[in-house]
Amino acid sequence: MESLRYRRASAWEYDLILREAEKYGELRHSFFAVVEGKFKDVYAVNETVWRELEGLRIKPYAYGTFIGTIRVDNLVEKFYPNVEFFYFVDVQKNYAVLSRKAGFLFTTGKDVPKRGVRKYRWQGTKKLVIYDEDGNVLGIGRINPGSEWKFIMNVTDVGEFLRRKR
Repeated sequence: MESLRYRRASAWEYDLILREAEKYGELRHSFFAVVEGKFKDVYAVNETVWRELEGLRIKPYAYGTFIGTIRVDNLVEKFYPNVEFFYFVDVQKNYAVLSRKAGFLFTTGKDVPKRGVRKYRWQGTKKLVIYDEDGNVLGIGRINPGSEWKFIMNVTDVGEFLRRKR
């Protein structure tokens, strides 16, 4: 079994997280920790909780809110956010708001037709943060501007955990 290492995110790792957030808006959180094993899992942590964790003799395997993973892709380290990451970002661009029906379909793993999109702002990256009409983050999609039927393709969503095979 591989041992886990617990530590604060380094300046380089923080920069990776910050650069990913800037694709969508402004990062609203500044304290992150990493659980390093096979992958580098990144957690948004409250500084008070971190101080308590430092004093524990037995280290936990997770703490805070899991926001993504840092992995090497084509010899370059990259931060891959999950859905919860966007609760720590003031999203101002690269997002879409879906109708109720389209939002439900998206959370079941389906792609979204253009008519199901109430509003969107796309600039730069092809990935979009997907919201419902109430402002809840539903997931991450990839815009496909050339298609009316698969205008936003599902990358990941909040229902993925429930659909996972055991």
